[in-house]
Amino acid sequence: MIFAIVLGAAVRPDGAPSPTLRLRVEHAAGLYHDGRVQVICTTGGRGRHGPPEAQVAARLLRERGVPLAAIRIEDRSTDTLGNIAEALMLRPEGAALLLVSSRWHLPPARLVAAALGVPAQASGPRGAAPWPATIRAASRELAATPPSLARAWRLRWARRSAP
Repeated sequence: MIFAIVLGAAVRPDGAPSPTLRLRVEHAAGLYHDGRVQVICTTGGRGRHGPPEAQVAARLLRERGVPLAAIRIEDRSTDTLGNIAEALMLRPEGAALLLVSSRWHLPPARLVAAALGVPAQASGPRGAAPWPATIRAASRELAATPPSLARAWRLRWARRSAP
């Protein structure tokens, strides 16, 4: 069984998914319909606008024909580490992990999963954003990766040390 985690992205003020979130969710729905994943977890809490990212993404999955039984919702996290760590608690036992995000976001996301001690594959849609926007987003993620990795390592070791 493959458990896909759709990493969160912004929601617009009117509650609609941002183009980035829409691309990620549509890619995950395609993977489900192709039989490549069996369960999809949407992630992300409430951002600057509208309902939590995970709820908007789950609604979009349903509109794309993914049955409710195949959807898990993690709607508390606010960053990549939180998306992955919280979603892992919803993963069926023994399920392999597939991260779904923008292609520029997948390398740091896989590093975060590895720091948590979880091997993950990755899959992302071809981007449609203009290069300047993609470079800005990738640069933000690159800057956030070292602190995220440090937090992931601390979380991993804290879980190991817990009784």
